[in-house]
Amino acid sequence: MNTAHKKLTIEAYLDQVCGQLIASCQALPHEPLFGSTIMARMALAAEQGGAKGIRANTPVDIKAIKEVVKLPLIGIYKENIEGYNVYITPTIRHAVEVAEAGAEIVAIDATGQPHPSGDLADFIQEIKDKTGCLVMADISTFKEGLQAEELGADLVSTTLSGYTEYSRKVDGPDLDLVEKLAVSCKVPVIAEGKIHYPDEAKQALARGAASVVVGGAISRPQQITARFVQAINA
Repeated sequence: MNTAHKKLTIEAYLDQVCGQLIASCQALPHEPLFGSTIMARMALAAEQGGAKGIRANTPVDIKAIKEVVKLPLIGIYKENIEGYNVYITPTIRHAVEVAEAGAEIVAIDATGQPHPSGDLADFIQEIKDKTGCLVMADISTFKEGLQAEELGADLVSTTLSGYTEYSRKVDGPDLDLVEKLAVSCKVPVIAEGKIHYPDEAKQALARGAASVVVGGAISRPQQITARFVQAINA
């Protein structure tokens, strides 16, 4: 199914989210809030709190969220493929299902790791051809960000910094990476990953991010609780 009729331009998306918050509403099967109904309510709460965009995982969650929230949605589909470390929207099947569920933007793992879909440039183009969606490249290093832009990604996100074996490990968000990419990339750079506090989101915007994605600090109460407990026990 070609979903090009839902096409969102990058200009229209930036009008909505530039300088604003995108809430990532995800829960995996082992987590207490797992379930599409719960994620839809979480996204609605984020919208009421002022978020201007949503990021969500799996077609079932995306469909449920789009039924109650009018915000533009970044869709991903996490699935482990044997023999690969790449698990964020790893194949064209995953991308098409995300688009058909209602996502206007498809986010993919665009790191330098071996990819189930083979050539990354071909994969990005195939997503655009078959869905009409914008493509967000989740990367972990400066080099990967530049490459993703060159290969046709519409947006670059720092989502995977610290989550590949070779990328820089820091306790909080990789603000240096955000700034380097913002200076060097022509496409919008989205700050994502380990943004736990409002001040960190403000810093990311000040360092050049077009927008910030915040996930666990909004939608994973077990992580929020753990930070309080750790601080108290310290």
